[in-house]
Amino acid sequence: MVNGIERPLDLLNSSKNKEVLVHLKGDKQFVGTLLAFDIHINLVMDNTKEMQNNEIKRNLGLTFLRGDTIIFISPASTVLKRE
Repeated sequence: MVNGIERPLDLLNSSKNKEVLVHLKGDKQFVGTLLAFDIHINLVMDNTKEMQNNEIKRNLGLTFLRGDTIIFISPASTVLKRE
């Protein structure tokens, strides 16, 4: 057990209401605040931004991402550099 995480969904639970980076099939990336998820890893995110080359491509706001399109999810602070 590392940082209280024993199962994969524990990481998502600990990431709720925090910023996450989501990489989708088709090389799309989104950053936003994780609000909710289900057992299929469908995500509801707020303040969502579509990213391209580490820059904001567009703001999407409240967003639903389908779990079967997700390649990985990571806490955004571990991936993105803060200015």
